[in-house]
Amino acid sequence: MPREKATRNPLPDLPIRHSLAELRAALSRGHAILIAEPGSGKTTLVPLLLLDEAWLAGRRILMLEPRRPAARMAARRMAALLGEAVAERVGYQVRFERRIGARTRIEVLTEGLLLRRLQADPELQGVGLLIFDEFHERNLQGDLSLALSLDAVSGLRDDLRLLVMSATMDPAPLVSLMPATAVQAPGRQHPVTVVHSASDGDLHDPVPGCLRVLASAIAETRGDVLVFLPGRREIERMCAMAQERWGHELDVHTLYGDMRAAEQDAVLQGAGGRRRVILATDIAETSLTIEGVRAVVDSGLARKPVFDPHTGLTHLQTRWISKASATQRAGRAGRLGPGHCYRGWNNARQERLEDWTPAEIVQADLAPLVLELANWGVTSADGLRWLDPPPPAHWAQAVDLLQQLGAVDAGGRITAIGRRMARFPAHPRLAHVLAAATDPADQGLASDVAALMSERDPMRRGRNLGADLRDRLEALHAWRDKAPVAADIDHAALKQIDRVARQFLQLCARPAADGSASMNPARCLTLAYPDRVAMCTSSDGRRYLMRNGRAALLREADPLRGSPLLAVAAVDAGRQEGMIRLAAPIARGDFEDWFADQVCSRRELRWDPDRGDVIARQVRRLDALLLSDEAVALCAGDPLSGMLIEQIRRQGLAAFFRDPVGLRARVELMRAVHGDAQWPDFSDQGLLASIEQWLSPWLKDGEGARQLQRISLAEVLSAWLGWERKQALERELPTHFDTPAGTRRPIRYGLDGSAVLAVPLQEVLGLRAGPVVANGRVPLVLHLLSPAGRPLQVTADLAAFWAGAYGEVKKEMRGRYPKHYWPDDPAQARATRFSKRRMGRET
Repeated sequence: MPREKATRNPLPDLPIRHSLAELRAALSRGHAILIAEPGSGKTTLVPLLLLDEAWLAGRRILMLEPRRPAARMAARRMAALLGEAVAERVGYQVRFERRIGARTRIEVLTEGLLLRRLQADPELQGVGLLIFDEFHERNLQGDLSLALSLDAVSGLRDDLRLLVMSATMDPAPLVSLMPATAVQAPGRQHPVTVVHSASDGDLHDPVPGCLRVLASAIAETRGDVLVFLPGRREIERMCAMAQERWGHELDVHTLYGDMRAAEQDAVLQGAGGRRRVILATDIAETSLTIEGVRAVVDSGLARKPVFDPHTGLTHLQTRWISKASATQRAGRAGRLGPGHCYRGWNNARQERLEDWTPAEIVQADLAPLVLELANWGVTSADGLRWLDPPPPAHWAQAVDLLQQLGAVDAGGRITAIGRRMARFPAHPRLAHVLAAATDPADQGLASDVAALMSERDPMRRGRNLGADLRDRLEALHAWRDKAPVAADIDHAALKQIDRVARQFLQLCARPAADGSASMNPARCLTLAYPDRVAMCTSSDGRRYLMRNGRAALLREADPLRGSPLLAVAAVDAGRQEGMIRLAAPIARGDFEDWFADQVCSRRELRWDPDRGDVIARQVRRLDALLLSDEAVALCAGDPLSGMLIEQIRRQGLAAFFRDPVGLRARVELMRAVHGDAQWPDFSDQGLLASIEQWLSPWLKDGEGARQLQRISLAEVLSAWLGWERKQALERELPTHFDTPAGTRRPIRYGLDGSAVLAVPLQEVLGLRAGPVVANGRVPLVLHLLSPAGRPLQVTADLAAFWAGAYGEVKKEMRGRYPKHYWPDDPAQARATRFSKRRMGRET
């Protein structure tokens, strides 16, 4: 039986008790995985029931929760079960709040705080058990915390136990990874009836559908109703609609991450009175028992950050949840009694949902993870054991960013400034700003900017938003001074920003004795986002090109429009040309000072299509940003050959050379006769493929396209053939044919493999068969001409022509050209190039 002698009240008899003996046995041997359905009591009972285990030996239990509200509520619930106040045997620590006392044995904290503790104390002295609750959420910090904990166990603390808990997760991969013993704890506390909609949900606008489903839930159930929506935007819309429709009979509440802790706790604990509708994000999906909830309305959607390693930008994406997540949400209705779950999608959609929620590590910005690992001493992803390894492309992008920020060196090892950055609970970009500040004034500004960047924008969405960071800073300073602040500024957001800024300021290093203020808002942003420095590239002042090569736009009426240079912090990554949401203007002088050692000045060679030639420019660049571009003269050593060859490839041989068709056709015919191995490919495709071999020796560096005009392609290709092949070509495929009449007629070779001899008919009299080339393998196609040079017959079989069609030709031509010789037996006649009278005189 569970040992409960230390509690003032007996612990409740929840389903998890039936699996407790098996769990204790597993943990006595090593690590364990507990799969227990929602409402089984795993979060609030398991830590209490393990406190007196012999292997724990009086040491503490750390229980990790993925969300701050869950950590607070879990600690309060466990303390209440013990009949104690929080901070006695059970305490918690979340950001901005620590309630842990000298007697505390169970500490509930968020995963980010565990990372800080592991970095400061890798052995976790005084800790005997680490519990990873709701691990199926698979957030980045949870995966990293488990990887570092396994590393600490294997290298420093083989007596430290790890317990991974989830309601909906396949335990097999974890069993192999840790390794561990899996314990299944079936049995829901209360049954939940699930009802699917007749029609599918709307991924782009779930509010109308959820409003209809909510009406059914209100009419068909009792108690409070918890509604899951993807984000704050949908929550605020639905809140207004629900209040208008049901405000006279029930209370409408909201629950999301940006709310103040006191407001969140009030919703979670319930206040009695009227029936409630609670509109929540997935913050309410796990660990929490919300008092009074008997029904759940689920949109089936969640909004998650998705990172693009190609752009370095993260954007929120609304997606369908997994089956596992849907099960978790439905379980919220059965925590206190039988419940109902109304799903805003049909059965067909249910079958198409993924089984499990994808791990954040496979789609997140890994810069925070890589910095944590570098601070831990790990420089490559394979240095730790992962449930899902980090994607190589995301890892490479993170390393590249950290190197640009100076946080890690070329080998991935953490630098001095990287260690300073690792002290801050912020993304490495913002931590870089904080670590770089050395003067008190700079530290104050850096803290304000980092807080503004990490929290919700205080400028409300309904306002015609400008992107200028300075407007936000002015609002923050006015709020602090209790000066009037515009009505459309979110005061609650300013209060949270101020709170975060104060925490950052406390963590800043003591100012240097010789420090002097050197920062302004733009400098802070360039320290955080050096890859997003942007230059205006359009005449209307809206379009900007960022240093990383990505384009972005300012809104039509933005006061920053037309600023020559911007430090861009936030840009919408969901469009081809994202919209700039937060930036600060950079003065030209500051830009030159800040990036002087990064600007590259060099001569560039380019192809000018207007001149049809290579030109030289002296340019100054900051990666994709072209700062200056001046024309200069070509130099003797300029490597132009490659550029000329590239242009010939692009535009074709005919754009630069007179085509020696005859030579090329003869070589192609020799290839056809003798095989490819003996003769080069003289087709357009073949010559372009081998252009470096035959043209490079004729090109001179320092000279542009004009030199091509002096080059004879026939001469170049002939030289490439070599003496032996040229001799063979002349023997087998001569350029002319000597007729029996003593004339010399050219042979026309075509790239289609043809060989044509155009000759007056009288000059081939006496030939019994037509002429052939290529050692008799290729007959010439004869174009037999009249005395006036007009074609009479085309044939490759002269003997057949003499014996057949010649008779008709003779009849017609004797009348038309009576002065010319038209013998009756052409195969036996004497060839001539003269008329009959001239033939007589010659005879």
